[in-house]
Amino acid sequence: MTLRVAMIGYGFMGATHSVGWRQAPRMFDLPDAVEMTVVVGRSADAVAAAAEKWGWAESATDWREVIARDDIDIVDIVTPGDSHAEIAIAALDAGKHVLCEKPLANTVEEAEAMTDAAARATSRGVRSMVGFTYRRVPAVTFLRDLIAEGVVGTVQQVRAAYRQDWLVDPQMPLAWRLQKEHAGSGALGDIGAHIIDMTQFVTGQTVDAVSGTIETIVKERPLLGSGSGLSGTAAEGFGEVTVDDVAIFTGRLSGGALGSFEATRFATGRKNALTIEVSGDKGALAFDLEDLNSLQFYDRTAPDDRQGFTKILVTEAVHPYVSAWWPAGHMLGYEHGFSHQVVDLVTAIAEGGDPHPNFAEGLSVQRVLDAVERSSENDSAWVRVAADVALGR
Repeated sequence: MTLRVAMIGYGFMGATHSVGWRQAPRMFDLPDAVEMTVVVGRSADAVAAAAEKWGWAESATDWREVIARDDIDIVDIVTPGDSHAEIAIAALDAGKHVLCEKPLANTVEEAEAMTDAAARATSRGVRSMVGFTYRRVPAVTFLRDLIAEGVVGTVQQVRAAYRQDWLVDPQMPLAWRLQKEHAGSGALGDIGAHIIDMTQFVTGQTVDAVSGTIETIVKERPLLGSGSGLSGTAAEGFGEVTVDDVAIFTGRLSGGALGSFEATRFATGRKNALTIEVSGDKGALAFDLEDLNSLQFYDRTAPDDRQGFTKILVTEAVHPYVSAWWPAGHMLGYEHGFSHQVVDLVTAIAEGGDPHPNFAEGLSVQRVLDAVERSSENDSAWVRVAADVALGR
């Protein structure tokens, strides 16, 4: 069959998802064909231009009309977080499979409602997935596999950070990501969600309790004139920043490990530095998104004269996803994870299985984000995280 896709939204994430929908059917032998049917946005002219640029067959301005169409099978949501719940629930209730960008929602209550809708839809064969795309970087998936094989032994400690610097300039305009009513939270939800999900994904453990602090460094910014991606131009006047700029927290994992987490958009000189290091009693593994084709592996069981971190180049055909691409050593990039996301979603739909991360796993991350905020409001006191979600690995 052919799966016909409607994408709601067309900005930065719309571009990345478009690349994924276009490339995946060309590079992978998908079980079903994929058709980029329609992209939806509020501005008719702008969304029409996006459709032409990224290869969508048509454009539209009313997502409700598009969801009601009989020729749509998958709804891909790349809008700001304040609209995720409404669109996703409507699409699931209409019998459409849903891919929703992270974080799943702006609040736990919205995420719970979305997860309930997904559970109802699953009983009718309708699938849903959250776009935690960094899971699908081959090196990250391989890191998960190595931990599951036991190469680091018992996981004792995790250090995860996501550091960017695009807000260091106080004249950067007040984009939607800096407004709580649209984004839900700042660095915590925008990039902190990634390191929470990645930690849970690679270890197979949930974050069960947190102690954290969040801070807004620049509390007022010029109003936004126009914007594109993470950049923009200022208009006259100033507005209040209502989200966090930095979030730093510790966490206790369900398997007994301790985690340290940092999410910041004020790390001067760091452009997109997502790092994770997992330490166990037999070894350690480390990943850096700014060097995304490799892992660092320390084997504590090696002879004393051969110990030290070793670089593993994750570009062999035996590595996750890599066989569909280029010969060994020919590097993959940021955009390839979005193709792998399409592969996993389409495969799950064809096989009648639940794709991962599903909405319940997205809810798990949302609960951790909420617990960090509550901890920060209470002098960084430890806060328990609800733990009724099974992780898919």
